[in-house]
Amino acid sequence: MPGDGRPEGATARGDVTVRESGRGSGGVPGRREVLGVAGVAACGVALAACGTGGAQARPSLKGQVIAKTADVPVGGGKLIGDLKLVVTQPQQGVYKAFSAACTHKGCTVSTPKDNIIRCACHGSEFAADSGAPNKGPATAPLTAIAVKVEGDGIVVA
Repeated sequence: MPGDGRPEGATARGDVTVRESGRGSGGVPGRREVLGVAGVAACGVALAACGTGGAQARPSLKGQVIAKTADVPVGGGKLIGDLKLVVTQPQQGVYKAFSAACTHKGCTVSTPKDNIIRCACHGSEFAADSGAPNKGPATAPLTAIAVKVEGDGIVVA
């Protein structure tokens, strides 16, 4: 109320004078400004937490046997779920490996058949020899993983 000693726009609640918006008396920030700054600070803390400790770094697979050659048929392949990889043999003696995460929405692709790696989630198809998309909605190729044959094992190069 004008003339009661409170700044304009302020209300009395018990023994406390509350400023509804803007700057309070003497340049003190108002409630909305304080809450806004607190909200921004909380978001910053939450975003910083996303970048640390939440996800484990994938250990290097270099030199690791990921499949046996006998388990990867010509024209087909093998899904290695725990490593999130797919290994193919598009032609006799040629082995390829790719990330098993579809480049459309990240679903795990299925075991390759007829030289095609399929994603059951949305119907994308990828070439077993290159990981290139043959059918959408995916437009980017699967991430290639360099491999070589050592004895009867397929090893990450």
